[in-house]
Amino acid sequence: MTKTFHFKAGTAPLLISMPHVGTSIAPEIASHLLPIANLKADTDWHLDLLYNMAESLGASTLVAEYSRYVIDLNRAPDNANLYPGQDTTGLCPIDTFDKQALYAEGDLPDHAEVQRRIATYWQPYHQQLNDELERLLAIHGHVILWDAHSIASVVPRFFEGKLPDLNFGTADQKSCALGLQAALEQCLLTSAHSKPYTHIFNGRFKGGYITRHYGQPHRRIHAVQLEMCQSVYMNETAPFAYRPDLAEQVQPLLQQLLQTCLQWAAQSGAV
Repeated sequence: MTKTFHFKAGTAPLLISMPHVGTSIAPEIASHLLPIANLKADTDWHLDLLYNMAESLGASTLVAEYSRYVIDLNRAPDNANLYPGQDTTGLCPIDTFDKQALYAEGDLPDHAEVQRRIATYWQPYHQQLNDELERLLAIHGHVILWDAHSIASVVPRFFEGKLPDLNFGTADQKSCALGLQAALEQCLLTSAHSKPYTHIFNGRFKGGYITRHYGQPHRRIHAVQLEMCQSVYMNETAPFAYRPDLAEQVQPLLQQLLQTCLQWAAQSGAV
């Protein structure tokens, strides 16, 4: 059986999902991809290292093993566009963020192949995600899903200019209680660790499929996506090296934000 993710159960009502960290590509898929795919430039690099405080906070972690070039775990299985009218990559991407083709003409994955990838890679990840949310909900009566992402700070295909450093998405305040978003905003305004960084809520990135689908505040399941500029913690050019000197500056803020989630839940009863 294909191991499609790495999962560690925690004790706190917090699950950190990292659906775009994976870099593996199965040989039967790699044989169809063009050489540009080997760079895996659109990976959410090193987030498992960046979120090294997860275990100490008691958070559960779910980390993808396979590259988004295999299948995008943050897209709907019917490949619905999350941002109608805007350019996006799909469930099984056919090009890179720079619009470089991933497949030779005439060699795109067909319907049967897409369905195979959904069954092999997409469904197991989402089954584990759902199962863990339900487990934590049963224990605590509430749970927070933190969907962790990163992206190059300049991607003309998707947005003009440079992206803010920290891009929070709550599906326009639908995927979590208003009080949780307010608590995070207050943390960003008052924390000494936040001063070097710019941030925005529900700007270009409002949360992908995971945030929108699993965030169910009426059930006390609150979902927040954080899309972070990779310039904050790594080199944005190949070989995409992790920068401990940069990462160590933002990690205290990440820890405060995650602690804010847990404190808000404890004080509010997660509404």
